[in-house]
Parts: sequence; C-alpha cells; structure tokens
Amino acid sequence: MATPTWFRLGLRATLACTALYCVSPNAFAQSQVGANPQGAGQNSEEPSERVNAQLGQFTSPQDITPPLPQPEAILTDPFGWNTYLRNRGVAFTFDNTNEFTGAITKPTPGYGLRQGSSNAGQYSMESDIDWERLAGWRGFSTHAVIVGRYGIPASRMFGDNLNPSSEIYGAGGNVAVHFVYGYGEETLFNGHLDIIAGRIPFLNDFSSNPLYCNFMNNAFCGNPKASSDNIAHSSYPDAVWSTRIRVRPTKTTYIQTGVYFAQAGIYGNTQYRTGFKFNGADINGEAIPVEAGWEPIFSKGTLPGHYKLGFAWDTTDHKDTYYDGYGNPYVLSGLDPRRNHGSWAAWALADQMLYHHKGGAPAAGLTAIAGAYFNSQRTSTRAQQYEIGLLDRGFWASRPLDAVGANFSYVRVAPKVGQTQALQLQYDDPLLNGSYGVQKYGMVLELLYQIHVFRGVTFAPDFQYYWRPGAQEVLHNAAMLGFKSHIQFF
Repeated sequence: MATPTWFRLGLRATLACTALYCVSPNAFAQSQVGANPQGAGQNSEEPSERVNAQLGQFTSPQDITPPLPQPEAILTDPFGWNTYLRNRGVAFTFDNTNEFTGAITKPTPGYGLRQGSSNAGQYSMESDIDWERLAGWRGFSTHAVIVGRYGIPASRMFGDNLNPSSEIYGAGGNVAVHFVYGYGEETLFNGHLDIIAGRIPFLNDFSSNPLYCNFMNNAFCGNPKASSDNIAHSSYPDAVWSTRIRVRPTKTTYIQTGVYFAQAGIYGNTQYRTGFKFNGADINGEAIPVEAGWEPIFSKGTLPGHYKLGFAWDTTDHKDTYYDGYGNPYVLSGLDPRRNHGSWAAWALADQMLYHHKGGAPAAGLTAIAGAYFNSQRTSTRAQQYEIGLLDRGFWASRPLDAVGANFSYVRVAPKVGQTQALQLQYDDPLLNGSYGVQKYGMVLELLYQIHVFRGVTFAPDFQYYWRPGAQEVLHNAAMLGFKSHIQFF
C-alpha cells in the first residue's frame, strides 16, 4: 500500500517557500538543482501529505491552497511547459519505481518451495490542480493518480505470506492502467481546516508515514503491514468513496477523522482490476478512524518530528479466526466461521530527527522511526506489529543526497489463528492463510543504501533478512539481496 518520500515531507514541512510560487517563473529549473532528491518512494501525493505543511507556511496569505508537489526530476522544464502550467496552478508528474529481490539462502525442503528472484514495479502519472490559481476558487484543489503495475515479490517463493519483499505489487498489479484515487480538497481558515472527498484509500490518510517508503519491504512501506489486515481499511492502489476532515488547532497539532465506505471484493480482479468501478452496489460497511498528531520542530527549527496516535472502528462483517456461530471451533464443527460485526485497530507512529548535519539541507540528518499497530484478534491475522528504524541522509559530505537506513519489524500473530491452524494440521486440512505450519511470530530486518545517481534518479541496494518467514517456525530463516530504483521523469 501506500507511496511517499522523505523529500516531500522535508521540503513541504520545512521549506515550503522554496516551492515554485515563492520564486520567479524563470527560477523554476534552478529551484530543483540543489533540492533534496525525491528518494526511492512513489509518485503519489498522499492526502495526509497534502496538508502536512504547518500553519503559516503557505505560499502567501492570499493563497491558502497547499503547495503543488515539486519533486526533483530529470526533465525540469522542457520547452517551458512546466513553468507555464504551474504558473496557472496545474502540475503533472510521471515516474517509475522498480524493485528486485532474490533469495541468497536455500528454502526449507519438503514444501515445494524454491530459491528464486523476482521483479516488481510501477509507473504512475499524477495530476494536481490548484483551482485557486486556475479559476479563482479559493482554497480548492484536486488530485488524481493513475498507475500501471507488474511483477510479484520473491519472498513468496520461500514461503512468506506476511511481509512481501517488494511492496510495489498486488491489487491493480499486471494491468496497464489502474485508477488509484481522485478527490477534491478544500482548505479553509488559512490552513486550520482541510476537507477532502472522493475516491481515496483509507491508509493514505491514516497510520501513514512518508519516511517508510524509502524502504522496500511491505512491512514498512507505506504503512505498518498490520494496517491492511482489515479489508475495511482500503490500501493504495485501491480507493473507496470517502471524506476526511482535518483540523489544526495550533501550528504543530492536528486531529482528523473521516468516513470510508468499505466495499466487498476491493482487492479482487473481478470488478476492481482497473479501479474504475465507481458505483456503490457492494458497499458493506463504514470505517471511521480518528487520529491526533503533534509535529514539533526542535533545536531552532532544525530537528522535525512527527507523532501520531489513532484508532479506527468499522461496521463490516468479518470472519472469526477460530469460532463458528455456536461458539465452537469451526474446524471441528465443519460450519462456516462466525461473522463478527465490526472490528477495531489502534496505532502509534513516531519519527524524530535526532541530529542535523551542519551545512546540509533541512532533510540532512539522522532520523529515528518507530511504530506500533494493534488489531482485533477475533478478526485479524496480525494481532500486533512493532517496528523501529533509523534513516540518515547527507551523512557523507561528498555525497550529500545519499541515504543509509535500517528498519526492523516484529509481527505477533493472533493466538486463535495458530489454534485454528493446529486443528487443521491435526485433521490434515489446508491451513488458514495458505501457511505451511502454525503461525506465531516473525521478524524482518531491512538494510539499504540509497544512491543519488542523477537529478531525479536514485538506486538503492537492499538487504533483507527473515526470521521465521511468514511467522512459521517450520520454515528456515531466509536472506535476500536486491535493489530499489526510482526515476522521476517530470
């Protein structure tokens, strides 16, 4: 799911006045030359990032619409069209993200698994329009993304079904054109109130962290993977009809809530392969989240931090992980699992720059990342997920735009899932989640070095290590090598 980068976070939260509207039209190309690289993320402006600019950092008192995205790109201003469009409030961006991983350890024998490699990728086109500049509609903007995806993650080959080694795959995969989202945004009261409505993925707005998509494993990018256990929490690149309201009481705090109409079969190919199914005939409930955030900048504006707490309740029906409708194990009774009406999730996310490299760009520094996610154990496979990591950009003076990172994730599977699988093993039935053994807990470590190759181009060699792949003790630990590349064309 998901789709963001450190560049957008740092540029928008700390250097909003380096955006196009703070410089002359002729300075557009020059404004990108010394900017931070977009990094290894995706070409998607998440709604949560659109309003991440703190109060007082909009381009002018008259223009209250959040700045248009301006990633570092190969083609800065070909034939002057970028300057022409942006001066009129229109921005188009196009990119490609590619992820390759291959196992360097042999798989567990006896399960038909294999040691292999695979590639996955995505190209995307984004459109952002500032209607305040284009047509005088004060505070209003629209945003849309269309992608094409290809490939699968190689971690499936050695039996993992919890933490895909390549996040840029899945729903909407292997299709030339897939509609991700389209929504309108109204910003009012000089940024104190922001409202969006349209087709939006739940997880673009809530429990998201732009830093995570510097990494490649789906445990991290762009939300903790436990967040997508609940199908009522729609995930990039699939959207639902929804509306979200964010209020900023102060310059460094916000609270947001919304309603997201869950749809049955959202990740299937029958109706949602292209993402252009807009009718609500299969809406089967609502997800209602609440998230509060604190976004301080310590040490005289050099050490930004972001702290989030959230909770979500939904009204969809979910299959129980153990019981049937009469309170007995459904494996023993042979009946269908009980239908639980409603489920919940809670999360806490934080990132904090600990040290800023003197003389470097605002995003140059060592940042700590941490997160915890909790799900209802009656309805979810992942009961808890904890993660912690470090990302350091600009640590090497001769390579100021490079970054090095490490991230670690621990997933605890709901006990009832393991109990169901134990009964299935006893009766020689296929195991829940397509597993090879009882699932309990598993861990993933990812290490990367992100190389800024050229303006708009990054290449990141990547190492991943799996303890108990898929949280299964019966599978041997596994190691992978690969890379993540990102090319921002314009």
